Amino acid sequence: MSELNPVPTAVPATRMPTWFIPHGGGPCFFMDWNPPDAWNKMAAFLKGQAATLPAAPKAILLVSAHWLEPQFSVTSGAQPALIYDYYGFPPHTYELQYPAPGEPALADRVARLLGQAGVAAQGNASRGFDHGMFIPLMLMFPQADIPVVQLSLTSDLDPEAHLRAGQALAPLRDEGVLIVGSGMSFHNMRGYGDPRFGPVSDAFDAWLGQAVEAAPAQRHQALANWAQAPGARLCHPPRAEEHLLPLMVAAGAAGQDLGRRVFSDRVMETTLSAFSFG
Repeated sequence: MSELNPVPTAVPATRMPTWFIPHGGGPCFFMDWNPPDAWNKMAAFLKGQAATLPAAPKAILLVSAHWLEPQFSVTSGAQPALIYDYYGFPPHTYELQYPAPGEPALADRVARLLGQAGVAAQGNASRGFDHGMFIPLMLMFPQADIPVVQLSLTSDLDPEAHLRAGQALAPLRDEGVLIVGSGMSFHNMRGYGDPRFGPVSDAFDAWLGQAVEAAPAQRHQALANWAQAPGARLCHPPRAEEHLLPLMVAAGAAGQDLGRRVFSDRVMETTLSAFSFG
């Protein structure tokens, strides 16, 4: 008898994708900017993302560029406060509210999944939600009625470690959890607004799109070695690549699902993109 071809495993209809989104500059979507329309396209993209999901998320696991710890840490409080970790912006931006609940049970599951994969992790019951979480989610899920757990990056900034962390967390996608990496595909504070960085950001962004859209094994290898990409260290200076690393968690959690660019815009003379997997 000839060997039967294996039957592909069916993808659950409600399997959540994973996302890497840009969260803008500070509270940019909620204040005047020069030019006034600088962030309009990004805001419209973020506002439209929920409609692309197969179902409403039961919870959100958000990886923010603005939280680094020696080991992976996860917010485990029931109602984390907001951390207004931006500076020099109008007073009203320090009064923004996003009262989304935490989810201690999900935080515990995140820590256990990481631990089972040999990735050290711990809960943090006192840590609040930083602006990498609440600024984009105010646009994406404005009702603030979906529980959110925030996951830190690790301060060693090791891309391979963040890809592995994402792999460990992939089962959450079939449990109704939306995994969101919140950062920026270009983040050199000296480069914003400088026309000389336009071509540099274009070259890196083109490479990043090709890496994300590659077959999963090639994608993993490319992202693990992202610093070798054209213009990489001009777009993300050494020891300051924290805004790119949430992409690694999202890509790791994608498993065998393919990635694609879902948004790109020119802001402050640089190209900024978003990616979705699954």
